[in-house]
Amino acid sequence: RPHQAVAPVAAMPITASSGSAAFAKARPDLDGLIKRRFFYRQAFEIYGGVAGFYTYGPPGAAVKQNLLALWRKHFVIEENLMEVDDTNIMPHDVLFTSGHVERFNDFIVKDSSDANRFWRADKLLEEVMEAKMADKACTPEQKVEYQKVHAQADAYSAEQLSQVFAQYGIKAPESGAELTPPEEFNLMFATPIGPSGMIQGYLRPETAQGIFLNFKFCLEQNNYAMPFGIAQVGKAFRNEIAPRSGLIRQREFTQAEIEYFVHPQKKAHPKFAAVGSLQLELLPSPQQLAAQPAVRMSLAEAVAAGTVANETLGFFIGRTYQFLVRAGCKAEHIRFRQHLPDEMAHYACDCWDAEIEMSLGWVECVGIADRSAYDLTVHAKATNTPLIAEEPFEVPVKVERYGLSKKAAAALGKSFKKDAKRVAGKLDEMSAEELKALKATAEAEGKASLTVSDCGGSDTFEIANELLVFEATTTIMHVEKYTPNVIEPSFGIDRILTAIYEHTYSVRAKEGDAPEEPPPKKGDKKDSTADAKPGVLAFPPEVAPYKCVVLPLDMRIVRECEYAGMRDALRATLSEQGLQYKVDESGASIGKRYARSDELGIPFAITIDEDCLKQFKADAASATATLRERDSTRQVRLALSTIAQ
Repeated sequence: RPHQAVAPVAAMPITASSGSAAFAKARPDLDGLIKRRFFYRQAFEIYGGVAGFYTYGPPGAAVKQNLLALWRKHFVIEENLMEVDDTNIMPHDVLFTSGHVERFNDFIVKDSSDANRFWRADKLLEEVMEAKMADKACTPEQKVEYQKVHAQADAYSAEQLSQVFAQYGIKAPESGAELTPPEEFNLMFATPIGPSGMIQGYLRPETAQGIFLNFKFCLEQNNYAMPFGIAQVGKAFRNEIAPRSGLIRQREFTQAEIEYFVHPQKKAHPKFAAVGSLQLELLPSPQQLAAQPAVRMSLAEAVAAGTVANETLGFFIGRTYQFLVRAGCKAEHIRFRQHLPDEMAHYACDCWDAEIEMSLGWVECVGIADRSAYDLTVHAKATNTPLIAEEPFEVPVKVERYGLSKKAAAALGKSFKKDAKRVAGKLDEMSAEELKALKATAEAEGKASLTVSDCGGSDTFEIANELLVFEATTTIMHVEKYTPNVIEPSFGIDRILTAIYEHTYSVRAKEGDAPEEPPPKKGDKKDSTADAKPGVLAFPPEVAPYKCVVLPLDMRIVRECEYAGMRDALRATLSEQGLQYKVDESGASIGKRYARSDELGIPFAITIDEDCLKQFKADAASATATLRERDSTRQVRLALSTIAQ
């Protein structure tokens, strides 16, 4: 039947399941808790806010920093990585060489009747496909068709997007007007550097480039040993066309990236056996193209079958899974999706995304890619700096080479002066067949043209025949020089935080030991939490913003003269143990204060009661307090002097 114009409607993504539906149902209550307790809010809110920017409040900032500390412990420390801290602003040449200036684009479409209304083309297409699949009239055959289009949405070219939009009659949402043809929109924030503004710079779109630029110096600090990894944590900036969904798509966000450098032919990993038995949900590209579900297999099976390209890539997939679970994501809501062939960068060997199921469906939160040697190669070429590693051959190797003679190379330098390195570098890259063809042209015409394209621009040089003297040489090599390949796990910290909030959130029935709240007195200020559901954020202790809360049973305890000294001694002990904590001495009931700490995800509560005070008066060392555990609400009595330990 003919396709009709469809505008996106509010519907669960096609990748959603009963799990994501449950998260979506709880999301309004969770949003209320997050805003009320100031985990995060829209930045510049009192000025009306700007889309794509968020401010983390005290508990949210603590959760984020604890997550980053856990990431460093899990990867930097446990995998013995190096760490760098590079700049947020990068000059044009760096990002031109990396390809970001020309290719870091999304496609934008606009409402033809109102140029101020625009959408990211692939996301609009995904929403239309989701709406079509949510239609009760959608047949199984149509669903498979729509799933395939949905899976390839961000891999389409501008021409393909135009064809698909026309095929499905996709119009501008709300107005129903025609959409403009897809156009490329560069996502980088440009900024001039220096008072004159003559140096063009950009806010970095990723943290990875700072690692590649410092590979040479880190290799030196690693005593030239290979393989090895470098990590960086920091801000990245992308001028998103349509930022939305809270922390999921921001214009300023936090990345944690690893570049693990390996020999191109040696991608086995010595610790792969430690993760090889992990059973994971994998969605290889053939399954996606056939609209088939994910498969469950061990990483060892996936690598052996060639589904995952190599052990090092598989190792970081496994370690990523372990980190996400350790951080508070539910294992049954984590899967790994392989990039489609036309979705993958041309230089990449294999790429997988760790996707976490949440209220929006399956959301990409970590990218794990074998980037081959692309980045080091282009930066080395642009700067004429060797970004290579060396390893001794077990047996010396005979290498035959065809290139410029030494005498011709010297003459080339005199003739081309400042451009000699560029010309010689281009000749050095050419194969024997290409050099012989160039020589043949020079002999026939007396000269030959050579085009050199690099960060210095694209220039054509005329080279006289007498300068093109080539020779074949044979060399015995004792040391192999090579450009390392890189395996890159890239973590979107804010997206992972969104998943942690959703996966750890629940609503609890009132505890049996919590007394009923007295009715408010006339003139009392209304409690902002009075109508809120008793939410609980069951953060793992490593991630929780505070490890414990100190609670006097009621205000009578606070008024006792011994209480302040006992509380201060406990606070000192907690601080000595490096434990983040809160003290709640408000007049609310103990049940209300337990609920407050549960909302903040605090795993333990230390309650000081009359017995504790009496014991402290008699013998401070014998004093005991109640320790309550958040998830079970179980309470035990422990010595106050050792409760922090």
